[in-house]
Amino acid sequence: MKPELRRFGTSESPVVVIDGFSGDAEGIAAIAEGLAPFPNVSGGYYPGVRRVIDERDAEAWNYVQKACGQAAQFIAGAFDVEGFELLEGSFSMVTAKASELRPPQRAPHFDSTDPKYYALLHYLRVPAGSGTAFYRQRSSGIERVTEANAHIFVGIAQADATRLPQDSGYVAGSDEFFEQIGAVEAVPDRLIIYQGSLLHSGIIPDDMTFSADPREGRLTANIFVRGH
Repeated sequence: MKPELRRFGTSESPVVVIDGFSGDAEGIAAIAEGLAPFPNVSGGYYPGVRRVIDERDAEAWNYVQKACGQAAQFIAGAFDVEGFELLEGSFSMVTAKASELRPPQRAPHFDSTDPKYYALLHYLRVPAGSGTAFYRQRSSGIERVTEANAHIFVGIAQADATRLPQDSGYVAGSDEFFEQIGAVEAVPDRLIIYQGSLLHSGIIPDDMTFSADPREGRLTANIFVRGH
C-alpha cells in the first residue's frame, strides 16, 4: 500500500489516498459479480445501483471487515479518532446517463453533517478520466456542511438548482455555483477516505459505459464508518 495525505480547500480538509490498497481489486470485483444484479437506489443522490452488504454475504462481508481493519491506522492518523464503528458497506455502480439525472444529482452533495462520519471509497473497475471531486459553495463559502450551516447550504443549493439548465448533466469542474477545490483520479485498487460532510461529487465522463453489469460498468465499494 502507498498512502498519501492531501488537504483541500481553505478548511484544509484531509483526504487520504491509498494506492494498491487490497492488492486484489479484480478478486473483490469478482465477489461483486456474484451479488449482481444490484438494486436501484431510490431517492438520495446516488445516480445508479447499489448492493448493500451484510453478514449473510460471507465473502463480501469479510472484504468489508478486512478493508476497515486495513484502513484503521489511516483513519486514526488523518482524523484523530481512537476508533470507529462500521455503518454500512456496499458495492455501487453509476448507471444514470447525464440526461437522466434529477436536479439534486447535478450538483455536489454531502453524506452527513457529523464531522466524524467518514466515507471509504474503493475504486475497483473504473474508466479513465473518472474520479471524485470536492467543492466549495461559492455564495456561502461552505466546504463542509455542519449542523450549524446546513440550513444555509440547503437554502442556497435549492435556489441555485432552479437556475440550472434542464439539460445540465454531471457537475464537472467549477461553475457559477460551486468551485472545485480538489479532485482524486479513480485508479483501480485506490482507496480514498474523506469526511462525509465535505462537499463532493463523482467525476463521470460523458463517454463512460453506464452499464449495471459489474463486468462492464464503473464499479466501486462504498464503506461508511463513524469515528469515536
